[in-house]
Amino acid sequence: MGTHASGIWWRPDRLAWWTGVLFAVGSVLFLVPGIAALGSSADWISVAFFAGSIGFTSAALLQLVAASEVPHRGRPSHERRRLRPRAWLPQRIDWLAASIQFPGTVLFNINTFDAMSKALSTSQMDIRVWGPDMIGSGCFLVASLLAFANSEHRWLSFRPRDPDWQIAAVNLAGSIAFGVSAVAAFVRPSTGAALNDALANGGTAVGALCFLVGALLLLPQADRQQRAPRGAAPSG
Repeated sequence: MGTHASGIWWRPDRLAWWTGVLFAVGSVLFLVPGIAALGSSADWISVAFFAGSIGFTSAALLQLVAASEVPHRGRPSHERRRLRPRAWLPQRIDWLAASIQFPGTVLFNINTFDAMSKALSTSQMDIRVWGPDMIGSGCFLVASLLAFANSEHRWLSFRPRDPDWQIAAVNLAGSIAFGVSAVAAFVRPSTGAALNDALANGGTAVGALCFLVGALLLLPQADRQQRAPRGAAPSG
């Protein structure tokens, strides 16, 4: 029993496992500085945010690759063609969500990198930091909405005992928190101050915590996919 339990949490042979690990790393690197920023403006905070954005982008890329592979997973190994991360599958909701989320993470790379600069004017902060943050958060929200709807094939559902629903629901909550944070982070041109620093940093921390929970829930999903009957469509 102990061996099986360890196998649930240790599946480095599965893309879903690596996706969960990288999302967890990115989430921690947003959660810790998000909390710290509530009472500090130390330089390491912006560096940690940028490092976390790299984790998110890496995980989102793997998720996009996995979504591109879905139509071929049910085939025998000798019939599968080489993985093509550039596949165009807009008819698949999981691929569509992943393809929207990935550029959102790239925008987080841009805004967190620019946020490390101390020489930006108010207008530059809004254009180079807040703008990508707002658009990236919008991408996360749309992707999370699609993933949530896809988890039960309906826009509204409540299946708290379903692991796929749990992951989709907690990620949707995280995306909403990130969206609130992005709105609150807008820098007023007249004062040079954010609309609400506490809400901006608090929303980031809450969103990161939600994404961390979702990432941890994703780890055992790799084991579930491996044990699924051959030919069954994988979830997530």
